Amino acid sequence: MTQAVVPVVPVETAPVDRGYPTAWWGMVVLIATEAMIFLVLLSAYFFVRSSSTTWPLGGIEPPELTRASIFTVILLASSIPIFWMEHALVRGHMRQVEAGLLISFLMGAAFLVNTAYDFHEFGFGWRDNTYASLFYVILGLHALHVAAGLLMNATVQAKVVTGRVSAEHHVTPDVFALYWHFVDGVWIFVFASLFLAAHVV
Repeated sequence: MTQAVVPVVPVETAPVDRGYPTAWWGMVVLIATEAMIFLVLLSAYFFVRSSSTTWPLGGIEPPELTRASIFTVILLASSIPIFWMEHALVRGHMRQVEAGLLISFLMGAAFLVNTAYDFHEFGFGWRDNTYASLFYVILGLHALHVAAGLLMNATVQAKVVTGRVSAEHHVTPDVFALYWHFVDGVWIFVFASLFLAAHVV
C-alpha cells in the first residue's frame, strides 16, 4: 500500500526588518555624547555671562558678525548636498553621490578656513579671561568636529570612487550624513551664543 505524499507548500514570509546597523547606533550615541559636551560648555558660557556686569569681559570687542554670518549660511547650506547625496544614493545614481559629497566638502572646508582666519585675527587670546577661554574652547571644539567631518567625507568619497558603496550597501555614507547634520545643527547654537548674543545688551 503506497503512502500518499502530501506536497509541502512553502510559506511566504515577509522580509525580516533588521533595523539600523550597529554603526548607525554607534554614531547616534556619539552624537548624543558630543551634544552634552556642547550643552555643558554653552551653559558655562551663559552662567559666566549672567554673573558679569559687562560682556564680553575685559573690554573685548564682540566678534564681527558680517563675515561670520556669511560662513554660517555656507556651513548650514552644506547639508543640502548631503540630503541630495542621500536621495541619489538609494536610487543608485553614484555620479550625483560623488558630486554631493564633493560640494559639501568644499563648503565645509571654506568654513574651516574662515574659522582658522578668525583665530588669527581675534584681538584676544584664550588666556585673557574666562570669556576668552570659553570662546576659544567652544569655537575650537566645533572646528575640530568640522575637520573630523571633512576627513569622514573624504573617506566616503574614496569608497564611492572605488565601488565600495552602492544603493544596497551604504552604511558609511548614512553614518557620515548623520554626523555632518549634527555638526551643522550644533553650529546654530554656537553661532547664536558666541556671536549673536554677544551683541545683545
